[in-house]
Amino acid sequence: MLKRTFLIFAVLSAVFLIGCGKTETTNNSNSAAMDSNKNTSKTTTTTTSSTTTSGEKIGIPECDDFIAKYEACVSGKVPEMVRGQFKNALTEWRKNWKKLAEDPANKEQLTKACKQAAEQQAAALKSYGCTF
Repeated sequence: MLKRTFLIFAVLSAVFLIGCGKTETTNNSNSAAMDSNKNTSKTTTTTTSSTTTSGEKIGIPECDDFIAKYEACVSGKVPEMVRGQFKNALTEWRKNWKKLAEDPANKEQLTKACKQAAEQQAAALKSYGCTF
């Protein structure tokens, strides 16, 4: 029961983080130019940390599939200024789900949680042109 509660909490926390991190983009070219200059060094750091966690499999096909699609969407379509928040959520999912997947008794609940996260994120990321 405690594991199920933890799993639900982890999924809801990740959804909350992503929902709070979504911001509107501006069409002001000066603002965009300044932001891209400020974020140049951050881009390298983000890419490096993403590379270290990329490819880590959870061991549950539904989770692995969702994570691969989510990571491709975030890396390719989400604007750089909010991408870090999405990647943080991905890192948390990966860490929590991998830990839960170590116990075979969690497989069914984890499968459901990954499917639910995929459905929620498909809707949340639709505005960025992502499809799951």
